[in-house]
Amino acid sequence: MAERREEATWNIAAWHGKTLVDRDGERIGKLEDVYVDVETDEPQFGTVKEGFIGRHLTFVPLAGIKVGPDDLQVTVTREQVRSAPDLELHGEELSQEDESALYHHYQQNYTPIDTQSGRRLARR
Repeated sequence: MAERREEATWNIAAWHGKTLVDRDGERIGKLEDVYVDVETDEPQFGTVKEGFIGRHLTFVPLAGIKVGPDDLQVTVTREQVRSAPDLELHGEELSQEDESALYHHYQQNYTPIDTQSGRRLARR
């Protein structure tokens, strides 16, 4: 019997620490933080820790996410996540430059918002 997945409801606080899986069900990692659109308050990117030595945070797009009982399924592949650009965080927001690089990497349309900063870290 297939595991039931539902379109996401934005209970972001409940997502922290859940396992992210790719579109094929392959494990990506545990969700660390969620970045939301400053204009719509909708989740845009999540971060996962990657690597065994010198672990770093990698951004994963959350558009189209499906919430399962034990994990969150994103629409990209694990390989896309592994090859994502390494970004340094500056406070709790992504710069528009970094945001643009992420959208480009994941082949998504990017329209800059009307503020100097991009996406902000969601509060739990």
